[in-house]
Amino acid sequence: MQEHIFERMARERNISVEEMRAIISDRIEKGWNDKDPVKREQWRKIPCAGEVPTPDEWLRYAVERIKDDGQEGLLRKYLIW
Repeated sequence: MQEHIFERMARERNISVEEMRAIISDRIEKGWNDKDPVKREQWRKIPCAGEVPTPDEWLRYAVERIKDDGQEGLLRKYLIW
């Protein structure tokens, strides 16, 4: 069974998956509230069920953007373990 990307990221940083998700959530929160309106608008394009995207919603959006940009090779390069 393949590990989830957050599991891999946590393992590579020698932290727990919960800590990894917290780091990603913090980054999302900072981007969501960035003082720069252009940056803030980019973050607000991420579809989410709540007020702010979850790490999984962010990941889904990022992967979709990569695919839409025709860069699937990046996914294969970085997600194969």
